[in-house]
Amino acid sequence: MAITMLTYDFMQNAFAAAGIVAVLCGSVGFFLVLRAQTFAGHALSHVGFAGATGSILLGLSPFWGLIALTLAAGIGMGLLGRRLHQRDVAIGIVLAMSLGLGLLFLHFFTTYATQATALLFGNILGIDTATVWILLLLGVAAIAALAAIARPLLFASLQPELAEAKGVSLRLISVLFLTIVALAVAECAQIVGVLLVFALMVGPAAAAQILSTRFWFAIALSIALALFEAWLGLVLAFYTDWPTSFWITALSGCIYMVAVLPGSLSGLARRPRDSALAG
Repeated sequence: MAITMLTYDFMQNAFAAAGIVAVLCGSVGFFLVLRAQTFAGHALSHVGFAGATGSILLGLSPFWGLIALTLAAGIGMGLLGRRLHQRDVAIGIVLAMSLGLGLLFLHFFTTYATQATALLFGNILGIDTATVWILLLLGVAAIAALAAIARPLLFASLQPELAEAKGVSLRLISVLFLTIVALAVAECAQIVGVLLVFALMVGPAAAAQILSTRFWFAIALSIALALFEAWLGLVLAFYTDWPTSFWITALSGCIYMVAVLPGSLSGLARRPRDSALAG
């Protein structure tokens, strides 16, 4: 009798965790791309790495250290508000310093090299049932918070000046949103690791916004693409014995290229014609 993937407990946990994280990342990532804050989201993952390795140094759970420092960084970035868009260099420096700080912490405990690899690149097949429940509770809380601020968040993202004139606090919205992003980043890091968070959180959302301009449909498409990438990545990893994180990031990149390719080709086709007309 053929043995299927789901007869293994670790695969059941992996599919459940991947599904939870994909729904959260697809939802949060949509607004992250819409607000042009993808680099800030990427930086949060590196800050979380420092928190996780610092927790290891103190003998605590790396997961909670990852969440704590990521949340703190998310709130700090949110307080910067619109100034965050002009501070890519500063964010990049903080990003590099956080990764370096994490590596320094690990230098004192070289026996945790395996945990470091899991933090950097993810270890979804090592997730236990207790962690799945924690991811579910945090995921539900984050999505509920996102739903509560979705309308003013969309207004502030598309027309910030008008939203502020109507009484929407841009700083408060920014703090609340980046706090939610921080939770999503911490969860996503459990699946693909801190170095590859960008793929699952940004890739599906960016592709969805290219494929559709309808707000609710685009969000649903972003979630569907994230689920497809996460679950198919698990299946491919099971049958090839290649890392799950590799397959998820490869699928994310391929889907994005498929989404953007028709527009790029039509743009190239128009250029010669436009040049001929101009001549």
